This record gives sequence, structure tokens and C-alpha cells, in this order.
Amino acid sequence: MNLVLRPYLAAAAWLECIAPLFPPLALRLLLAWEFGESGYAKLVGQNWFADIAFPFPFNLLPPEFSWQLAIWFELVGAVALALGIATRFFSLSLMILTVVAIAGVHWPEQWQTLAELLRGYRIVDEEGDGFGNYKLPLMYLVMFLPLLFAGAGRLSLDRWVAGNMRAHRMNNG
Repeated sequence: MNLVLRPYLAAAAWLECIAPLFPPLALRLLLAWEFGESGYAKLVGQNWFADIAFPFPFNLLPPEFSWQLAIWFELVGAVALALGIATRFFSLSLMILTVVAIAGVHWPEQWQTLAELLRGYRIVDEEGDGFGNYKLPLMYLVMFLPLLFAGAGRLSLDRWVAGNMRAHRMNNG
């Protein structure tokens, strides 16, 4: 039993040592790619927001303003996530943007039962049946949670800035 348990425990200890490094970086880079790609597609594409009924209070904004807001939050947020700067701010901002996207685009048009609502838990609404496709944006929301609560991790500009601020306070305190 020790022959199996000892290497397992050693591997687990090593993984715990690198846990603050790679998982937050991987999440940041994946989310940066996804939101950067989406922002770029909007930047070079046509504004289709005018055809969407956004929920209150987002329906109070003109569609062109909402379009520009989405573009620039996705593009700037992607760069910030990749670098790990203002990670909590951009995580929260992109989470709000994602919730608005779910409510305006991905949520089922109508549903009466939980079973009907769950039919929208899919990546693509291929059938156009009105049950939506909120699986991927919901996954993004869950992926943002560790970044929002725990921050960008050690391989980030957030960590570097915090370390420099601490050093500055200690030297001038």
C-alpha cells in the first residue's frame, strides 16, 4: 500500500505547490481568448443588437452604445485577463456582460416547466425551437468565479503590483 500511497501523496503535494500558478493562468488565458474573439467579431461585424430585446435596465441604453460597450469590454477585458491586471474588476464586468447576453440572447423565449428550461442547457440552438442555448455562457460564469474570488494568481500583473505596493509601504512606512 505504501508503494502506491507515497508517490500519490508526493504528486498531490507537488500539485498543491503549483496550484497558485497554473490554474488561474489557464482560466485567464482561455477566457481572454473567448472574449477577445467575441469582441473582435463584433468590432469587424455588423451591429445586431438593434434586433434584441434586452432586459431592464439594459434596454434603456441605445443599441449602438450597448454594441460599443460590449466590444470594448470584451477586447480590453481580454487583454487585462491575459496579463492578469484588474482581474477582479474585469471578471465581474464580463460576468455582468455574460448575464445580459444570457438574458437577451441565450435564455429560452418561453418555458413553463423546469424540463423545458433545461432543454436550453446546450451549446447551439440548432433547431431554432426557442428553448435557447445558455450552456456555454453559464460555463463562462462559473469559470470566472475563481478569478473573482481568489484573483489572478501568482503569474499576473495584479500580483506584481500588489508586491510592489507592499514593498513601497514597508520602505516608506
